[in-house]
Amino acid sequence: MVRVRFAPSPTGPLHIGGVRTALYNYLFAKQQGGQLILRIEDTDSQRFVPGSEAYIIESFRWLGIPFDEGVGLGGEHVPYRQSERKEIYKIHVDRLLDSGLAYIALDTPEELEAKRNVIPNFQYDASTRMQMRNSLSLPAHEVRSLIDDGHRYVVRLKIEPHEDIVVHDLIRGEVVINSSILDDKVLYKSADQLPTYHLANVVDDHLMKVTHVIRGEEWLPSAPLHVLLYRSLGWIDSMPAFAHLPLLLKPEGGGKLSKRDGDRLGFPVFPLEWRDPKSGDISTGYRESGYLPEAVVNFLALLGWNPGDNRELMSMQELIDGFDLNHCSKSGAKFDFEKGKWFNHQYIQKCDNRDIASQFMPVLESHGVNVDLEFVEKIVGMMKERVNLIPDLWGQTYYFFVAPAEYDEKTRAKRWKEDSALHLSGLIEILREREPFDVEGTEEYVKAWISQKGYHLGHIMNAVRLALVGEGIGPQIFQITEAIGKEETIRRIRRAIDVLG
Repeated sequence: MVRVRFAPSPTGPLHIGGVRTALYNYLFAKQQGGQLILRIEDTDSQRFVPGSEAYIIESFRWLGIPFDEGVGLGGEHVPYRQSERKEIYKIHVDRLLDSGLAYIALDTPEELEAKRNVIPNFQYDASTRMQMRNSLSLPAHEVRSLIDDGHRYVVRLKIEPHEDIVVHDLIRGEVVINSSILDDKVLYKSADQLPTYHLANVVDDHLMKVTHVIRGEEWLPSAPLHVLLYRSLGWIDSMPAFAHLPLLLKPEGGGKLSKRDGDRLGFPVFPLEWRDPKSGDISTGYRESGYLPEAVVNFLALLGWNPGDNRELMSMQELIDGFDLNHCSKSGAKFDFEKGKWFNHQYIQKCDNRDIASQFMPVLESHGVNVDLEFVEKIVGMMKERVNLIPDLWGQTYYFFVAPAEYDEKTRAKRWKEDSALHLSGLIEILREREPFDVEGTEEYVKAWISQKGYHLGHIMNAVRLALVGEGIGPQIFQITEAIGKEETIRRIRRAIDVLG
């Protein structure tokens, strides 16, 4: 069975690039009838940020990307937090040490820094390891004595030089890297008794029967090391296939997408709002900005992959059915945030009006508006075609909920005539008589009155719009009057007459 994993670190909010990686893993697994694992990579205890794990889980719940096993779900390979698997990793660290494929390094940070000052571009490898303090250069009894005295150490993989290491990548083809450019990577730290990313992921992927590792392009340099680890641990025959996804680039290209790009151009780079527990700084998220999760998923899926045709709007099931790693790009994908808004606009139009109204209710409450959901649903159905994001509905609909307190000066100068007050006073009497107060009937009724009086239709309608809205915006006038009702329509017109004269 195909088994893939997503293994984020709880070091802060989940970046949208990580969301795309998880999405591609999910699409691939489901397209192949396989399973997706959520594993928390928390071996770097110095960078742990409280709340990150819960944030990650809630992000995928909102996005509609479910996992089959992992943190919060359980499964036959518990635990799924790497910090809770110390004993498992130590077994394999000892195996590598016993076989001579890894060694203990006792160099202090000060000694390493001194060596970097002496040797330009210093690298801890076959050419320098015998100059350092480690179990290869020191007598065994001295190493044991230092460890017994509590001296901190790390375990490094012993990499032999001059070997071409081949990585078979499902997106990039055959990647060959010579071992001479690799340093003896740290696999384990005695300070916290935890492995580094490299060892933990190889051990977990093997024990959890992961068949494919689909991850970002930034991890490609670590792939040769992982190949060496699989071989050193005797697991080369069960090594998963690798696929390294293209980077998400800045909207203008020329570098990896960052939070600063979102701040600079005004779009989120996190799925949910994030409050930094240390600084208190708040970063907006796609959910709080008014995006629908289906739109975010559809948008992200097409950043670096295409279905092989011209389709753009695709449901999750359609994405699953069409997903193929062979259609993934090798080059980075520019993050077109305006296209993301376009996707959201399309999904808002497709979404049930009541669902949009429910999501719009908190925006109304933030403006002090307390109305029933049925009324909001009606307004949403009338106005949602005008917006890209749910909060934008306020700017398009506020006058349905709040009568104008003032009137736009430019619109007043252009639309309110000397005889507007007189004509609208007559209109009030006509409106009082109208029943039912519907759109089509009321429109015909008022237009017949205007025609009978010989008034200018445009002058009357423009003045009414100013009275109802406060400026020259909004849908067809009789949609507004029908929505707010007869009494509110008359009240607003009467106030405009009193204020504007």
